[in-house]
Amino acid sequence: MDLQAYFARIGHDGPLAPDRATLTALMQAHLAAFPFENLDVQLGRPVSIEPEAIFEKLVVRRRGGWCFEQNGLFGRVLEALGFDVRRISAGVMRHVHGEGAMGNHLALMVALEGRPWLVDVGFGGMQAAPLPLAPGSEHHPPYDVALRRVEGWWRFEERYGEGDPFSYDFHDAPADEALFARRCSELQRQPESPFVQNLVVLQRRGDRHTTLRGRVLTRRGPAGETHELLPDAEALVERLERCFGLRLPEAAELWGTVCARHAALFPDEA
Repeated sequence: MDLQAYFARIGHDGPLAPDRATLTALMQAHLAAFPFENLDVQLGRPVSIEPEAIFEKLVVRRRGGWCFEQNGLFGRVLEALGFDVRRISAGVMRHVHGEGAMGNHLALMVALEGRPWLVDVGFGGMQAAPLPLAPGSEHHPPYDVALRRVEGWWRFEERYGEGDPFSYDFHDAPADEALFARRCSELQRQPESPFVQNLVVLQRRGDRHTTLRGRVLTRRGPAGETHELLPDAEALVERLERCFGLRLPEAAELWGTVCARHAALFPDEA
């Protein structure tokens, strides 16, 4: 892997010692450079979890990706720098969807300072810094994040304001890689997959977070929250580039599907 190309992509020219300061700096630079996005799934293009394909897409072609790509890439970078990294399997909203959710999310556990730390650059940018694997909460503006023990599981939660928490459950054990491969395939092909149903792009830059879900662009930061309803395909392509650094003119092809999904979810606005 070309580490210098990765560092150039994220704009990092600082220290590379395998310590917490470096880990935090790399995590924040990665989040600011790579949006979480499922545009290839929406366009019907296969998403690979092979390391070479991920590097070419995210670093060379300057795209973003989902957890299997983002945490896959970040984990390999950390290992190359001498960090002790373990890939872990998680289940997003497992307490709602049951055990079938396990393996639908890849996160990382990094051993530092004599203890494990949860590191996740593939959950849409909610977590802004490593979290020690212990019950507790932190404010990662504009979100509150927490780790809890629930019935033998670890649960990561993120919350904005007074809204309901969004979470995933996990055990601190090495991941089942065959399960990841199967779940990655299912999530990009099954009609009920949220990644098949909805266009999603999310990115954190510092204490600001931007989300595009279908036609709705949401910005959160120190001044609060704003929403914008995109009017047409040209606006979709323009916002992808301006807000997320994604130059993808073929995204205009998705406009009809995006509008149909919006009308189904919000019939009063149709």
